[in-house]
Formats: sequence, structure tokens, C-alpha cells
Amino acid sequence: MRLLKVSACVLLLFLSGGSVATTQPRIAIIIDDLGYRLAAGQRAIRLPGPISFAVLPGAPGTRALALEAHANGKEVLLHLPLQARPDEMAQEPMGISLHMNRSEFRDTFEQAFASVPHAIGVNNHRGSLLTRHPGHMQWLMEELQARDTLFFVDSYTTHESVAMQFAHELGVNARKRDVFLDPDPGPETVAREFARMKRLATKRGSVIVIGHPHAATLELLERELPKLASEGFELVPISELLQR
Repeated sequence: MRLLKVSACVLLLFLSGGSVATTQPRIAIIIDDLGYRLAAGQRAIRLPGPISFAVLPGAPGTRALALEAHANGKEVLLHLPLQARPDEMAQEPMGISLHMNRSEFRDTFEQAFASVPHAIGVNNHRGSLLTRHPGHMQWLMEELQARDTLFFVDSYTTHESVAMQFAHELGVNARKRDVFLDPDPGPETVAREFARMKRLATKRGSVIVIGHPHAATLELLERELPKLASEGFELVPISELLQR
């Protein structure tokens, strides 16, 4: 019996090229909305492991927090504000709205991207209106396509989003968010969604998770992230789940 077990192990090593491939579920966590609350942003950046950070353009702390995240080995994304409702006025600096023409869209995107140092990808801030709009999603993917290495994460604020469709059509590397940790910032909600994150990761093999620098979110992550490896999960930077 022992000989059979050893032979099986040798065969597995041979078939896998000399090493046994990991089957750990992978989890990528993005903390959104960095830029306005400096202390909360800095606390988030100190979270253990390869957490990624989506930074709003044009906010008072945008540049400092993006530079600090990068200096701490964390990946940085442009958290691009997109219009959420037909009746709203622009609420964020460098936000993109439905009334913009192609030239205005391009100029605003370029300003937003330039304002976030070290951004390697983009995800949307709000955007329940614009992510449903084929024209604007095509324009956005054209901007990402022109910067070949950029990827897109659809924050998926509406089930009617067409962002992934246009990303695929234009060859932009993209995935959508699987879990919001804090659709409301209460501790019970964050704990419930963190548990759901682990269930989905086990079921699907990988998940993309978005949270915000709320106190309850940061407290839970500070406590629970160091446990993930011993629970059989691998925490990875967002780029690892967006590799072509």
C-alpha cells in the first residue's frame, strides 16, 4: 500500500512538470474611494498582504495616497467617477457624464489618469447610468485599449452594465466585481459579506472583492486577513486575476 501511495505521488509530480500545482482559492481585494480621508486611506494602506487601492482623481489626498500605496508595494487603480443617475450633476472632480462628447470624454479621462500616479488599471466609481450606455463604454474601452497594459474592473453597480461586453469586443483585459464587503458600513454586514466572499472563492476558484475605508471594514480586515492563508485561501493582487 505504501508503495502505491509513493508511486501515485511520483506520477503526479511528473504530470505537473515537477511540482504540484496549488489549488487554493484566490481572493483579490480592492479598497475603493481613497483620496479624501487621509487617515483612513493610510490605515487602509497598512492592511497586511497584497491589497489593491482604487484612488479617486483630483481629491486632496489623491497623489499622496497613490504614492504611499505604491511605496508600500500595493497596486494602484484609477477609481474613475462615472455618472450614476440621469438627474444628477457632477459630484466628483474629473467625473465623466452622459452629456460629454468624445473629445470631452477623452480629455477628462486623460486628466483623471494623469492625476493618479502608478495606476495600472481602472475601476468605476458609481456609474449605474454610464455603464449601461454602449457609446460611453465603447469610448472608455478605446481609452484603455490605447494604453495597452491597462485593465478594467467593473465595480458592477448595476446588473445592466455593458462594460464587460465592450471590454471583450475591444480586447481589453477585464473582470467584474464579485462581492461588495460593505454595501452598508455596519459590522454585521461586513462580516456576512466576508464569509460570503470565502464561500464564493471556494466555489469559483477566485473572486474579486471591493470594500471601502470604513471603520468596520478596516477593523474586520485587520483581524481576518492574517487568517486567510491558514484557512486555505491565497490573497493576491488584483493584477494576478487580470493576467491575459
